[in-house]
Amino acid sequence: MSTIELTADKFNEIISGNDFVIIDFRAERCGPCRTFGPAFEQVSDKHEGVVSAKVDTETQRDLAQAFEIRSIPTLMIVRERIAIFRQTGALPKAGLDDLINQARSLDVDEVRASSTAADENR
Repeated sequence: MSTIELTADKFNEIISGNDFVIIDFRAERCGPCRTFGPAFEQVSDKHEGVVSAKVDTETQRDLAQAFEIRSIPTLMIVRERIAIFRQTGALPKAGLDDLINQARSLDVDEVRASSTAADENR
């Protein structure tokens, strides 16, 4: 599946309609973003069931602000509507591939239960 351009208008639809979304917050003017982009697309394309999306932080400022993106590139993984990973900086292909595999093997029900318990204790 090719990488989609994620906008504020499509965000909820993409996140709620897919169980595994990996998002690259980026900008064209950003050198590291341009370097990371091809690796992001190559690695994410080889993983079935993973929706790869990129957010242009210059044109989607409200979306970048909602996620408090301060540096780019920033990578985020959302599984079953839960943000389970966020990191600023580019990853090498092998690191990104490993990260996707780790995120795939994560027990999201356990994460959800842990999050609910933490909320109840606040």
